Amino acid sequence: MEAASGSITTDVLIVGAGPSGLMLAVSLAKLGVDALIVDGKSGPTRESRALGVQARSMELYDQLGLVDRVLAERAPAAAIAPGAGLRAFGTVEFRGLGDGITPYPDITVFEQSRNERLLVDALAEAGREVLWGHRLERLEVEQGAGAEASTVVAELAAPGGDRRTVRARYCVGADGAHSRVRESLGIAFEGVTNEYTYYIADALGVSGLVGDAINLRFTTEHFILAFPMGGTRMRLLGIVRDADLDADGNLHEERVRELVGREFGVEYSESAWFTTYRVHHRLAARFREGPCFVVGDAAHIHSPVGAQGMNTGLQEAHNLACALADVIVGGMPDARLDRYEAERRPVGETLVATTDRLFGEVTSESRFARFVRGRALPALGPIGVRLLPFVAGRRVFGYLSQTRIRYEVPDASAAGRSRRERRRGAVVGVRLPWTGGNYEVLRSMQWQLHGYGVPERVVLRIARELGVEPHVFPSDRGVRGRPRLRHDRVYLVRRDGFVMAEVRAPGLGTDLDAAHAAMFADAR
Repeated sequence: MEAASGSITTDVLIVGAGPSGLMLAVSLAKLGVDALIVDGKSGPTRESRALGVQARSMELYDQLGLVDRVLAERAPAAAIAPGAGLRAFGTVEFRGLGDGITPYPDITVFEQSRNERLLVDALAEAGREVLWGHRLERLEVEQGAGAEASTVVAELAAPGGDRRTVRARYCVGADGAHSRVRESLGIAFEGVTNEYTYYIADALGVSGLVGDAINLRFTTEHFILAFPMGGTRMRLLGIVRDADLDADGNLHEERVRELVGREFGVEYSESAWFTTYRVHHRLAARFREGPCFVVGDAAHIHSPVGAQGMNTGLQEAHNLACALADVIVGGMPDARLDRYEAERRPVGETLVATTDRLFGEVTSESRFARFVRGRALPALGPIGVRLLPFVAGRRVFGYLSQTRIRYEVPDASAAGRSRRERRRGAVVGVRLPWTGGNYEVLRSMQWQLHGYGVPERVVLRIARELGVEPHVFPSDRGVRGRPRLRHDRVYLVRRDGFVMAEVRAPGLGTDLDAAHAAMFADAR
């Protein structure tokens, strides 16, 4: 990064230092990419806001060497405890559902403020810092001959009334739902707003709920979702009907305390934070516009049910950081960056649609929905809790943990195989299956070739021809609920841990060409 005459020149300008922007900045620092991160705030978020860190995000923290810090400070949620009214139906343990799929099968309760502080500290350890108090005022793209020749010019309002100009090769908007970057680019942010009011209370001295578990309970009119935050502290979330609001349309905490006590038998002594808001479900029309990108809340907003929002933003930032490193450090063509939108926008689209649909069903006033919440759930819920782990537990865990995400990746190595063979146990386009000891090598965040039970000489030769790191592991014994890594294949693994190609050993001729092509596959 160069600074002269009040201007700054950098490869990547990141606007917004929330979890997504900070994840991007820390990942780029590890990857050796010159980047500058700015934020109009005076410092990191103090409120807890987003809360749950899912397994896939924990895997990313592992890649960055930060996971031990999270584990030391977290409040684990080892189970989910569904129920109706005053009673829980039982508990479903996460660890059993995620066994063999990820090293982090619990939902980790590690609130947004702690995530931000963790990443700010990691950035400082890398010799970089956030320019706090620097607000984006104007953003323009100076077009050159082709996308790679474009320059982003940003004017920042700095503390004390000063102005600073930043010239960057790329710009990333991680500046939240009211993103100035997105608005400057003219990217539509369409969706709907739910008609009900949502409340959040970080409550102390909570009683009436199952401790160390995520509680979810329903009545005919209401629901409550509660996350453990350590000790007797819990986050309570729910919706209220219009009848619960005062004459000015406001919701007071005393009304919520009375409601959760009456409906669910939940009491608490005081709250560290209480807020209300309307739930929006919106998705950016594009995640890329020339040399500019949007991530996190700048790209999508939705209901907090399921603890997916912050995690999705963290993973978008990590994905984009790896793509930027491929181009800026690795010398890949600019078209490599198209994969960011091609991969991550469908994830955001599915998430917004799913949370919108689920939230609509949970809050529906229809006669059928009220019957389900008030009569069917209390009667059938205890049976469902016992059956869920056997019927769909690992699938549900995969969705919640975000370990089931699949990208549509051009797979030239699949040529000549039947559609059934390609789909059965497919590995290309998913995160590398965890075998118990193969994630440590991902901490280099470099392209790699993995062989599982494949002769070492074969792996070394193919890796040398592709110019990537070679790694040899014992045969994969396989685990129910995840693809098995075969002993007659080698796997090309991207910086972010996703498998881009599988090549039949010994990897000669067209098979090797297919693996090389996968490294440069664009989004078409």
